[in-house]
Amino acid sequence: MKRLAVTHLRSQTRRFSTKPGSEWETWAKTATQASWSPYAAGGVAVALAAYLILPGSSKDHAVKHTPKSLAESQFDKFAKPFNPSSSSGLATEAKAATDNSNDIETPMRERMSTFVRKMQNKIVENLDKLEMQAAQELGVTPKLFVRDEWVRKEGGVGLSCVLQEGNVFEKAGVLVSVVHGPASANLIKQMRARKKEGVSDESGVYHMFAAGCSMVLHPHNPNAPTAHLNYRYFELVKEGEEKPVAAWFGGGCDLTPSYLFEEDAVQFHRVIKDVCDKHDTEYYPKFKKWCDEYFYIPHRHETRGVGGIFFDDLEHGDHNNLFKFVEECGLSFVDQYVPIMQRRWNAPFSAEMKRWQQLRRGRYVEFNLVYDRGTKFGLVTPGARIESIMCSLPLTARWEYMHEPAEGSKEAELIKVLQKPREWVV
Repeated sequence: MKRLAVTHLRSQTRRFSTKPGSEWETWAKTATQASWSPYAAGGVAVALAAYLILPGSSKDHAVKHTPKSLAESQFDKFAKPFNPSSSSGLATEAKAATDNSNDIETPMRERMSTFVRKMQNKIVENLDKLEMQAAQELGVTPKLFVRDEWVRKEGGVGLSCVLQEGNVFEKAGVLVSVVHGPASANLIKQMRARKKEGVSDESGVYHMFAAGCSMVLHPHNPNAPTAHLNYRYFELVKEGEEKPVAAWFGGGCDLTPSYLFEEDAVQFHRVIKDVCDKHDTEYYPKFKKWCDEYFYIPHRHETRGVGGIFFDDLEHGDHNNLFKFVEECGLSFVDQYVPIMQRRWNAPFSAEMKRWQQLRRGRYVEFNLVYDRGTKFGLVTPGARIESIMCSLPLTARWEYMHEPAEGSKEAELIKVLQKPREWVV
């Protein structure tokens, strides 16, 4: 029964060719080259630079798009720390990366570059294991993540790991970007509006650095929840100086189920609360509330999901401690989510349950296109790559006129929680 359900579901979903020049290759290629805002937590923030890049600089061509195994990847070379005061403006040479994320003598930009790649590796390896286990159980060929490397000629590198129509995930993306370049006037204006210290010189020329990892996972099975994650780091350096005039962390993770399983919500929140409490007992309640408020859909009077944590502009205090907090948050995601998927990926479901999942994914689309600040900014940014901005969206979604779940149903139970966010752990 379970296998038939999955097989039937896959037969209803349009497949993409993996041949050169196909729609799949085009999607995978463009998904690495978007523009990004530091607020793009609601979507897959794939290139970390939405408004950071000046108009006309969107010709950031990827130099290769050949799927590679993790062992073959050449991404373990990051751009050297930039030096705006040097004669060349920005250093573009690459150097072999080592795991220097815990070396406090290493510049934070290098440590964060190493960390986001390490986090991506851990997540993708564990999700690939899920896909292989599912394929073995179903007696079918596994479909794993495609790894797509790119280099941005203005400065930066990235690796997009993408999967469509696997046995567990309908659509999944785990994307890393490490970029640098001249900071646009628009960025500087926003930084001043956000009261960033050190960005007060209106005649100054600034350079930016950004590193981050973003992820959105949309499972096939309606019993399995969608998950989102984003952790990032930004620096601004005034030309002629070495020390950043502004540097901050941001990020978060959240869970969006179609059907409420309280044990899943508790597990997701418990793991991240334990990480938060280890660093500051005020973090979890503050960031949990921020998450509920950010991922709220006003015209539906409900949150997008059951939340998690969300934070931005994390800059005060020892940056070594802030980095450790962000690092432990990111590396804890596997413990937050994989056990849930092991329980839910192949649970029996009906056509009505699948229909409800599509309706809930419609809400996901509504939030990302109407309210997410990063998405909205990207859509009006000259030169932005629309395919990348949209890559957080599910493959399929549904809208029905005046749909209401039946009183007392499991669907109605979910809506009650979304209309009044719950405290999952204390």
